[in-house]
Amino acid sequence: MKVALVLGTRPQIIKSATLIHLASNNPEIELSIVHTGQHYDYEMTKIFFEELSLPEPIVNLNVGSGTHAQQTAKIMLRLEKLLQRQRSDLVVVPGDTNSTLAGALTAVKLHIPVAHIEAGARSYDMCMPEEVNRRLTDHCSTLLFTPTDNCTENLLREGIDRSKIYQTGDTMYDVLLQQLPKAEKTKILEELGLEPKTYILLTTHRPENVDNLENLKNIIEAVIRLKPLIVVFPVHPRTQKQLLKAGLHKKLEKEKHIKIIKPQGYHETINLIKNARLILTDSGGMQKEAFWLKTPCITLRETTEWLETVKIEGANSLVGAKTQKIMEKSTEILSKEKEVTERLRNSPNPFGNGNASQKIVEEIIKFFQSKSN
Repeated sequence: MKVALVLGTRPQIIKSATLIHLASNNPEIELSIVHTGQHYDYEMTKIFFEELSLPEPIVNLNVGSGTHAQQTAKIMLRLEKLLQRQRSDLVVVPGDTNSTLAGALTAVKLHIPVAHIEAGARSYDMCMPEEVNRRLTDHCSTLLFTPTDNCTENLLREGIDRSKIYQTGDTMYDVLLQQLPKAEKTKILEELGLEPKTYILLTTHRPENVDNLENLKNIIEAVIRLKPLIVVFPVHPRTQKQLLKAGLHKKLEKEKHIKIIKPQGYHETINLIKNARLILTDSGGMQKEAFWLKTPCITLRETTEWLETVKIEGANSLVGAKTQKIMEKSTEILSKEKEVTERLRNSPNPFGNGNASQKIVEEIIKFFQSKSN
């Protein structure tokens, strides 16, 4: 069977890695990776294919940046021709990006079944483009692979037929378990002159934070005031552009306790998360990675699609982008560091056992076997 995997961003590449390896080695699946070019910066995409030993995509649609409508439309126009030419039997879309939605819509309009990985995640904040993408994708998918009980329940509440839902666990957890030994061997701490558990890791890239000047200033002001605590800040290209535009980059450079670094590879990032005292982020994926690596997290958003991570006190705290709230919660978590870390170590993992990708491959094969009978 011909399976097209449509992806275009760093998180999608990461969460698909184990699945790609398994599907590529399965004689019943002819896998084609289609890169939309949604993330077009080398450090944000190609480096992850290389370090995760993934096969090259068969094509890069090179859609680049643009408004949500422009990006989604460009992907659909270019992908439609490819899927028709390839005669794909199934289109797999991971996550909640514009590439996810564009892949799902294009396929379903061509009457090609859609499989959604990470189905059912909900923040219930329709101002987030990701929330729009995942809801629409779920409702035009034939196979919905959910990572948790909560995600499965969300789909059932929305009236999706239970026979379409397969609770597999989280493919991102599969990848983390497989790649952690390599991550632990990286020299990133040594290169940055850091000791384990002596720093805070900051990442921010979401439009509501980096395109909103007030929010961006608030976040920067908070980390400046957190001195003398060391803050490591890998700067996303989108964030870099806004920091320079707002004159905040120079302000950060003056602060000796803040280490501004370029975006890191997957292994380096995992090492930095594992050895941080605290994470400050607006990334959905990093909330989960911090949870799995037992590092307390503060999310610079008012909502999260990963409610499982906030149920344990101190594991993941939603604070938004107010300077005072960020500082107060950071101080509170660090004052209870041992207690919070102990709770994290003893908490069950609601995201599965690390075999989600294997389950997904098995269900895809079963799906086609049932169609051919």
